[in-house]
Amino acid sequence: MYIVVILNMEYLAIVLGLILLIKGGDWVLEGAVLFSLRLNIPKIIVGMTVVSFATSAPELIVSINAALNGYPDLAVGNIVGSNIANLALVLGIVVFITPIKIEKVFYKYDWPAMILVTLLFYFSLKSDYSLSFFESVLFIIVLIAYLIFLIFYQKSRVNDQEELNVDKSMKYLKILSLIIFGGFFLWLGSEVLIKGSISLATKLGISERIIGVTIVAFGTSIPELSTSIVAIINKEQNISLGNLIGSNIFDMLGVIGITGILSPIVISDIGLIDSDLIWMLSLAFLILPLVFFPNKMKFGRIEGVILLLFYAFFINKLI
Repeated sequence: MYIVVILNMEYLAIVLGLILLIKGGDWVLEGAVLFSLRLNIPKIIVGMTVVSFATSAPELIVSINAALNGYPDLAVGNIVGSNIANLALVLGIVVFITPIKIEKVFYKYDWPAMILVTLLFYFSLKSDYSLSFFESVLFIIVLIAYLIFLIFYQKSRVNDQEELNVDKSMKYLKILSLIIFGGFFLWLGSEVLIKGSISLATKLGISERIIGVTIVAFGTSIPELSTSIVAIINKEQNISLGNLIGSNIFDMLGVIGITGILSPIVISDIGLIDSDLIWMLSLAFLILPLVFFPNKMKFGRIEGVILLLFYAFFINKLI
């Protein structure tokens, strides 16, 4: 009975941490976008920088907090698991509900960019099972180059920020409050989530890597999933494979880059590199043939089932 109560407390901490992360991320996103628009920063810049950082805030804060507290496996596992969840679970659910038309730009720019970044991410960690300060700086440089490319050569692909449901007349004090309280919720949520996750892993006798790749990664992917589901319900046509790929690229370059700069990462559980990263690579390569077979240039229910099965096999392997 005592053990059950303790485990329930750990699960409660994880759920509470996820709720705080999601709410904090929403407030930071709204506040950051409002502040940027009030300063008359071009919407394309807001979309590619402010929104990108804000929507990845849960992954960023959790990974930084985990690394600084001495849990590098959880920090990297969060990124790897989130990438797999975005492309297998989130995309799988979305296309199972409603088909997505794939644009030609996907295999010209999006997929090659994702593969190159994924390979860079893999070999940087595989070489010595660590990520140094200089490698982390390189990741940020590559991210900046990627953003510049999108801003100057792919302008038409950036969602119009006018679609965001925000009140541009909001006073600066209220905007600042959103950012401050959102940031506090993100920090508090990451603290509660990490402590609850590590405590649960210890009591169940499993590694922080598995907790990071499964529970924590799923939790930090909830915003992408909920946003996609809401868009489907509202019959909005702004869901694309490119959005999820862009999110993954930012996570691999921006989140892990910033984390590595603040705290050099050394992997202790080689399964994270020799197994989990291989699954992430395999999924990245799987996406391209799915674009052409069985439905050419469209992701439908069949592709959704394949992706969901991929995610189920991945989780089953870990368990």
